[in-house]
Amino acid sequence: MPDLALVIRDISEEMALRPDRGAVADYIPELARIDPNQFGMAVIDAEGRVFAGGDSETPFSIQSVSKVFTLTLALGMVGDRLWKRVGREPSGNPFNSIVQLERERGVPRNPFINAGAIAVTDVILSGHAPREALGEILRFLQFLAQDSSITIGETVAASEKRTGFRNTALANYMKSFGVIDNPVDFTLGVYFHHCAIAMNCRQLAMAGRFLAHNGINPSTGHSVVSAERARRINAIMLTCGHYDGSGEFAYRVGLPGKSGVGGSILAIAPGKASIAVWSPGLDAAGNSHLGRIALERLTQRMGWSVFGA
Repeated sequence: MPDLALVIRDISEEMALRPDRGAVADYIPELARIDPNQFGMAVIDAEGRVFAGGDSETPFSIQSVSKVFTLTLALGMVGDRLWKRVGREPSGNPFNSIVQLERERGVPRNPFINAGAIAVTDVILSGHAPREALGEILRFLQFLAQDSSITIGETVAASEKRTGFRNTALANYMKSFGVIDNPVDFTLGVYFHHCAIAMNCRQLAMAGRFLAHNGINPSTGHSVVSAERARRINAIMLTCGHYDGSGEFAYRVGLPGKSGVGGSILAIAPGKASIAVWSPGLDAAGNSHLGRIALERLTQRMGWSVFGA
């Protein structure tokens, strides 16, 4: 087996030297200010050892990676009833497509496109005040990462709210079909804030460990979800986690993963490791350009693809 510490070092050094870094998400003003010349990576293996490189301790806005954790929470609240409000199929369209939502009568294609994540957020919000729902999401991430210092980037959340016209349109359209139960402003407020949660690579990799180990957090032995549910969340990550770039990610990386327009990717090597990478520059599909390349290098050298070494 290759030396994981050496592999991470080599990948981090290669990413630092690459001139092709993608473009930051400039449609969110706060994210447009992020220096694209950053790269971080952290891998936590089955024994709990942390291997990290680059800017792995620099906090970033996790954006759509939060959708993995809101999906987990919503499934815990309502179980398979969730699938009456959101589908499980790849979108094949941009993450904020309105056309697809219209064609499918207000039911989002999957929980990781924006419309689907807003619908999932609405499920978590039901029966709670917005502040309570948001607190539950934040505490869940702090619990998984075993780190109470994780916070919400309020300036990023405010920036998203000021410019979130497309998300507002999606939410109102779903409301017209009864997919959204709560006041649209309340649901969107929680959504914008959980996307603005700030974490570093080590924290994010730690939070994802339960998905690499049959639903159990191996640090505590605590069962977060059943083994079956962990497998199913991983399946949705594999097929839907990178919007209309999900097929390319599966082809090149071969792991379940979820990206965010802040430049991070959470990837899961079942039974082996939880991985977080971050580089703010995005490709045309809205996924971290160097993050995907780094994960491809990692799986090639470690033989971690779910499709076989």
